[in-house]
Amino acid sequence: MTVYCLGSINIDKFYRVPSLPRPGETLAARAHSVGLGGKGVNQSIAALRAGATVVHIGAIGRGDAWIEAELTRHGVSLDAIARSELGTGHAVVAIDDAGENQIIIFSGANLAQSPRLIAETLASARPGDSLLVQNETSHQVEAAETARARGMRVFYSAAPFALEPLQAILPHATHLLVNAGEAEALVQATGTALTDLPVEAVIVTHGAKGAEWVSAGAAPLFVPSFKVDPVDTTGAGDCFAGSLVASLDLGATARAAMTYAAAAAAVQVTRPGTADAMPTRAEVEAFLVRV
Repeated sequence: MTVYCLGSINIDKFYRVPSLPRPGETLAARAHSVGLGGKGVNQSIAALRAGATVVHIGAIGRGDAWIEAELTRHGVSLDAIARSELGTGHAVVAIDDAGENQIIIFSGANLAQSPRLIAETLASARPGDSLLVQNETSHQVEAAETARARGMRVFYSAAPFALEPLQAILPHATHLLVNAGEAEALVQATGTALTDLPVEAVIVTHGAKGAEWVSAGAAPLFVPSFKVDPVDTTGAGDCFAGSLVASLDLGATARAAMTYAAAAAAVQVTRPGTADAMPTRAEVEAFLVRV
């Protein structure tokens, strides 16, 4: 099977600070680094390293050789990557001593996806393949519609959270991924319980507490997180999402996939960065043996 991901591609700019800045405050960073990121490509790389066959659909700035080289280094094919005059998206990430972060993103080319390229790429998909989508690109609904017409599973990672795009794609999604705050906001805004949403399952992450798999007619499946000392929590949700979808694509049960994703995220937060920090399957399996 194959995991297709319509996802953002960013240049991440990391700044290590003693504490996250308050309104109006200027802080001197202790360190600065630049790397490949974006929710979409983070999830694709997590899925790749978990062992899935992954096709990333995205857009970057025209002539951006650095980002092309980084994608290639991480094993992401350029075949389904459009080029845009808008320039590659980027994110400014502040990380404090506890590993917490604040992020500002500029979407750039992520909002200039190619409908033609999306349709041509998904034309090779088969029933049972998976499409992973987040709320950082254009043409989410069109991609989800095409995927469902081909009998694919559609996983929507509803971040950054916004109600309107979530409601637009929900009729075409089979699985919804949200954090606890997003789940609460969705229920309050719609008056609909998670078990009554028109999807096969809702996966709710609870940060350091763990995650649960919620589906109609069954008791919620809760998987606790693994206790680690975090260095950088940026991209932890992306690691969980990509690892979960990869595991399901490879045939794992919901419980096994949730456990693998929780372990992958635990390993990932012990490292700085986003795409570079995604662990391999061997690293995750070694971690599971130790804990």
